[in-house]
Amino acid sequence: MGNRDVAKFRHSSDSHAVRTDFAKLGAMRVVLAALIVMASGWAMGDDSQFNGRWDISVNGDSPRGRAWWLEVTGAGTETLKGKFVGTPGGQLDDIPKLSIQDGELRFVFDKKYLRDQKGLQKGLYWARLEDGKLKGTFEIEGDPSTYLEWIGTRAPALPDKDDGTWKRGDPVTLFDGKDLTGWQPFPPGKPSGWGVKDGILGNNPNAHDLVSDKKFFNFDLHVEYSIGARANSGIGLRGRYELQLFDDYGDPPTRHGNGAIFGRIAPKVNASGPAGEWQILDVRLIGRQVSVTLNGLKVIDKATIDGLTAMAIDPNEGDPGPFNLQGDLGNVEFRKIVVYPLVKPH
Repeated sequence: MGNRDVAKFRHSSDSHAVRTDFAKLGAMRVVLAALIVMASGWAMGDDSQFNGRWDISVNGDSPRGRAWWLEVTGAGTETLKGKFVGTPGGQLDDIPKLSIQDGELRFVFDKKYLRDQKGLQKGLYWARLEDGKLKGTFEIEGDPSTYLEWIGTRAPALPDKDDGTWKRGDPVTLFDGKDLTGWQPFPPGKPSGWGVKDGILGNNPNAHDLVSDKKFFNFDLHVEYSIGARANSGIGLRGRYELQLFDDYGDPPTRHGNGAIFGRIAPKVNASGPAGEWQILDVRLIGRQVSVTLNGLKVIDKATIDGLTAMAIDPNEGDPGPFNLQGDLGNVEFRKIVVYPLVKPH
């Protein structure tokens, strides 16, 4: 091979090596791009695990011992949204400021958290997914003394339906017209502020709630009650879903009115009687389906309760729960509280 041929071969070999290096670099870029896309996909997949409904237990000094509830939709997409039931007030609120950053769910409310301070405070809620649960914290911005920890578990489906096959079991009388046997104050250890006189169970203004010792799941409930002028009370079904008792005689029906599932389901009509008169409630709860008859009119018919409400003290939706009676927002009286557990015939 002559010198010219050698030079030509070397030039050819060098060009081939360069082309090979460029090819390798191009392949590496393709792989790197693919990894970036895959990592992005994994991140979006991780974020999507925040989606769903969460029943929340609050540790520490939770205001009034309430449970919370959270719904997240659109995580992992550009349409992230959320709803929340919690402190203060317990409304079912759309979350105005919600984001997911570095695997952490964050949302913010501007509310009146502290009654002794003027204006609104900024409530900060943060949570991460650990072992299939949401493990979160709460704090009012700038006030570490308000720090709380909370844990969210996925809400169960509750497949039972009001399909006409359920039968009443033996009645269980929760109030016998004599005393408070079978009821405890809530939070525990507090004076109840309730008493019995002439066969009537009544409260003092600003009394604590009562909670029943016995627990139920599917049931019919019969209640006879009287509500004071502009008073506000409620019955917690399974200790989770508030059936609102409210003096709203003559007002339009709302999700916060008498006979409503508070903040979630409005009665079809306002069937309230005037303040001070005895009124009759019949409630059927099967799974998540609820029906309410007020003073002989069916105001809610097999509506679905999506989750906890403001009175929730027991977040374990898949288990039987107690009844609780609200006592801190005006006078309310009861003369009859009877439960019929519902069972499937064999």
